[in-house]
Amino acid sequence: MTQYFLTVPGDTAEEATLTSLREADPAELAALVAAVGRVNSAMREAGAFVHAGGLQPPSTAVTIDATGSEAERVPGPFADATHYVGGFWIIDVPDNEAALGWAERCSAAARSRIEVRALQ
Repeated sequence: MTQYFLTVPGDTAEEATLTSLREADPAELAALVAAVGRVNSAMREAGAFVHAGGLQPPSTAVTIDATGSEAERVPGPFADATHYVGGFWIIDVPDNEAALGWAERCSAAARSRIEVRALQ
């Protein structure tokens, strides 16, 4: 079995936060949460689910560099980008095709593109 990292991209122009989610249409948000919950349940039942979560936006990041004589803490992400990882799943499946199949289901549920990468 191989573990895969399925990521949900976010757009820095629309940096999602808990506040912006609260401002979303409650019915649409409830439908989205329910759809993702169903996919998570299906992953658990299939034995593919390892972990999943949403991430705070990049503006909340702190980059640590302890490669020199003193550790540096730099506010913000390590790279400027127009997109960022907003959420993720880690799954454990037999092969790439199975990972792609779960990614298709995640994409439909989350109403988002999904990037699929195998863990080393």
